[in-house]
Amino acid sequence: MENKEKQKGPGCLGFVIGGMSFIPLIGVVFGIVAIIWGFKAKSTKLKLVGLCGISFTFILYGTLAYLGFVQEGGVYDDLRSELVKVQLTSAVQAIELYKVQNGVYPTSLEVLQNSLPQGSLVSLNDAAQVSVTGDTQYYYVVIDENHYHIRSYGRDGVINTLDDILPTPIENVGLIADYQVENGL
Repeated sequence: MENKEKQKGPGCLGFVIGGMSFIPLIGVVFGIVAIIWGFKAKSTKLKLVGLCGISFTFILYGTLAYLGFVQEGGVYDDLRSELVKVQLTSAVQAIELYKVQNGVYPTSLEVLQNSLPQGSLVSLNDAAQVSVTGDTQYYYVVIDENHYHIRSYGRDGVINTLDDILPTPIENVGLIADYQVENGL
């Protein structure tokens, strides 16, 4: 009879758990399990696999956050601009509906927001503003009793710059899409 010693290493299952640590988000839990298992089994390789899996998750989500919220230019800014154009069109429709219901244009976007039904899909927050300080609403001004102007401040948050996003002109409504905003507002 041969004398077999018990295997003290983590075995195949340990490395399967370590490999599962590369699954984004939930892999962090598997990575922690793999690291603990690596310490108990005294396996440097298993600890490294778990640590690499956790690092992969943080690098992946950090990169996505950078591309989506920090990087200027690129596909995410283009998508954000398209989203703003769609939201501005919805806002124009909501403003026109408000006038039909109340006889006048809303004095501010806050007044319009309060008049919208609960759960309304109309967003009056500027999606072009990438800010952690809070929601920024579109620039909105009532020009006279029959006309108004609404626009996005753009990514830089400053009015009258090249990155401002204007709504698509719509016929037979009070929107003046090409209204010139005075500097200093």
